[in-house]
Amino acid sequence: MSVNPVDARGSLIATLLLGIGLMAAVDEIVFHQILAWHHFFDRSTLAVALLSDGLLHAAELLTLAAGFYLFVRLSRGRAVSRRHAWAGLLIGAGGFQLFDGIVNHKLLRLHQVRYVEDLWLYDLAWNGVGAVVIAAGVLLWRRAQADTQQGG
Repeated sequence: MSVNPVDARGSLIATLLLGIGLMAAVDEIVFHQILAWHHFFDRSTLAVALLSDGLLHAAELLTLAAGFYLFVRLSRGRAVSRRHAWAGLLIGAGGFQLFDGIVNHKLLRLHQVRYVEDLWLYDLAWNGVGAVVIAAGVLLWRRAQADTQQGG
């Protein structure tokens, strides 16, 4: 019986996609639909805003499907590196959050977290959570890399 080596890079990539898709789904479901704080593109009509949400949802589903497909392939081959996989999930989720907060909210001004007077508090929370999640993922990734180099 042969033992398949783990695929650290593949594990990281598959779950990076899953993390991006998962956080996009949380954003879409919680902030766009349940709380109705914003749409993906708020600088036009409601019809355009809803269309933009639908396109975001389609991209999120494709990202989740691609990540899930890659992860299942690794799982079937018993090649998942658990630490790399968790690191990828966290980096992907936090990366989506921070990208959304900095690029979509501030640089492109597609939408804001919430349309209120003290927006900076929401921005701080939104980007802060993203940064903490990325930092946790990077720390886990560094630990996984060190274990891989030590043969563990």
